[in-house]
Amino acid sequence: MAVRIATFNTENLFRRPSVFRLSDAAERKQVLDDFDRLVTLLDKETYTEADKQEISALVLKHRAYSSDPDNPPPIYVNQNRPGKNSGLFDTPPPGSQPTQLIIRAAGRGAWAGWAELGQADLDMTAVSNTGRVIREVDADVLLVPEVEDRLTLERFNAHVLGLGGQPYPFNMLIDGNDPRGIDIGILSRFPIVSVRPHLFDPDPADPTKRLFSRDCPEYEIQLGNGETLVILGNHLKSKFNDDPELRLAQAERVAEIYRAAQKRTPNVVVAGDLNDSPDSKPVGVLLGSTPELRDVMSHPSYQGDPGTHGTCHDKRDKLDYILLPPALWSKVQKVGLETRGIFAHPNHFGSVTAKTDEASDHAALYVDLDL
Repeated sequence: MAVRIATFNTENLFRRPSVFRLSDAAERKQVLDDFDRLVTLLDKETYTEADKQEISALVLKHRAYSSDPDNPPPIYVNQNRPGKNSGLFDTPPPGSQPTQLIIRAAGRGAWAGWAELGQADLDMTAVSNTGRVIREVDADVLLVPEVEDRLTLERFNAHVLGLGGQPYPFNMLIDGNDPRGIDIGILSRFPIVSVRPHLFDPDPADPTKRLFSRDCPEYEIQLGNGETLVILGNHLKSKFNDDPELRLAQAERVAEIYRAAQKRTPNVVVAGDLNDSPDSKPVGVLLGSTPELRDVMSHPSYQGDPGTHGTCHDKRDKLDYILLPPALWSKVQKVGLETRGIFAHPNHFGSVTAKTDEASDHAALYVDLDL
C-alpha cells in the first residue's frame, strides 16, 4: 500500500476584515466610521427611539444581519441569543433583503452579542496557487501549518481543491495558542480517528505560561491496511523576535510526545515547520530521539534543493521537516520537494508573478512510503 505524506506551510489561508480589501480609500473610511458609530450606539445603556432608528439604518446599510460565507458583509452583528426576547433584532431569513429592522432590545444589557468587521478570504490568486501546489503534490495525508481555523480549511478544501478536482474527505484543525490565528491543520484521504492537543503544556522555564507557540497536535490516522499512523504536527517558535531557548524547549517536549506515541504505534511521524536549520540544537534534539528519527531529505532517494524556504538553495533555508522512525524509514520509496509555488525560487509556476501572489514562501515536502 503506497501512502504519500507531506507537509506544507500554506502561509496564506487566513480570513481578515473585508473592508481592508476595498481599493477606494473613501469607501474604506466610510465603512470604518460606520462601524465605530454602530459600536458606540450598541454600547449605550439605554437605546432611545432615535438610537434604534440609527442602529437599524446602519445594520441594513451594511447587511450586518447576513452570515452568508460566500458574500460576507463588511460589518456583522453577532447575536449570541437571537430571538424576540433576547436578541437585538430578529434575524431576517437567509437570502432576504429587508428594508426595515425592528430593534427590540431596550439597551446594552438586554441582549448578548457584539458588532465585528466582516471577514473574507485573502487574495484568491495566492490561494489558487496554494491549491495548485497541493494538487501537484497529491499527498494522501497533508499537514498544513498556518491555517486560521477549521472552517477556513474546509472552505479551501471544498471551493479550491474541489474545483476541478477531488477535495479531501477528512480535515481537522484545533485552534492553538497563537493570538493571530496561526494553527496547524491536516487534510487526509484516510479517516482521522483521534486528535490529542498539547495546548496546555506548561513552559518549563515559567510554568505559568504555555510552552507551544501554536500546538503540537497528535493526529491519528486510520490507514486502509488497518494500521494506525500518528502525525505530530509542528510549527515551532519563529525567528522573528527570536527566542532560541523557547524553541529548544518546544523541541524537547516534541521528543517526549514522540516517545510516548511510540508506545501506541511504531508509525509516528514528526512533521511541520521547525523554524530552524538541520545543524541547530532543536533539530538535533529530535534527531537524537530514541527510537531514532531521520530526516527524509537525507534519504538517498532525495536529489532536490537542500532548503525548503525562499530560494531553497542553502541548508540554512531548510525549515520544514518530515522525520521518520525506523519502522517507516525502511519503507521510504521516494522523497520530493515542490518549490514552484515560491516566487523567490527561479523555477516557479507562471501563475506566480510576485511575492504577493505566491502560494507560500515555503516548499511542500513529501515522502512516499510502501506500507
